Amino acid sequence: MMKTPILFLLLILLSLLVLPGAALAEGLDLSALVPAGDGTAAGRIVQLVALLTVLSVAPGLLVMVTSFTRFVVALSFLRSGLGLQSTPANLILISLSLFMTFYVMAPTFERAWDGGVKPLVENQMSESEAFAKIVEPFRDFMRAQVRDKDLKLFEDLARDSFKTKEFAEGEIRVLVPAFMISELRRGFEIGFLIVLPFLVIDMIVSTLTMSMGMMMLPPTVIALPVKILFFVLIDGWNLLIGSLVRSYV
Repeated sequence: MMKTPILFLLLILLSLLVLPGAALAEGLDLSALVPAGDGTAAGRIVQLVALLTVLSVAPGLLVMVTSFTRFVVALSFLRSGLGLQSTPANLILISLSLFMTFYVMAPTFERAWDGGVKPLVENQMSESEAFAKIVEPFRDFMRAQVRDKDLKLFEDLARDSFKTKEFAEGEIRVLVPAFMISELRRGFEIGFLIVLPFLVIDMIVSTLTMSMGMMMLPPTVIALPVKILFFVLIDGWNLLIGSLVRSYV
């Protein structure tokens, strides 16, 4: 039974040895891999490397230039306000934030695809032109959401640190960090409004347990089901998700 694989391998090696030498010596023609009129092989290799680079940093790009930051911060505050350590799980919160991000960013993604990615794939424009067209929708989205105060902060820092006197309107190196801290600020503002009613419930339950002399009973034992019941009765998920999405309208 063991001889069959060995004989098979020997046959393969023998077939390779009897191949014509010219066939083995023939080099790989990269230009044959590229259809006529589709640019050079080197250009295709550059596009492939750029695509792999973008895919490797895609999670970071998603956080930096989309609405993901605000969503995940607000949902994290919700879980902390409820007093739940692992429910909903991180996977659920991140997945919900991700799909909400796709919902909000759908028009931006479509503009980037139609204006830059699709023409690049069809070789209707160069890489530099496509990059400008892809970045433009995200620049417009970030500029509509960023605070002028945060934008001015990074412009001043760039002038002081890098001695740069002039900036192009909506320059990425200034706009992206300003947009991120603006999103963090709004996320914390929404988080405060989420946590506030739960904090009131904690204070009321703690006061009641203290006044009734139940010193040994942790207030969280009573407050936790009360907060969950309160959140369910007001249809909290519907209110929260709707408010988060409308905050970008």
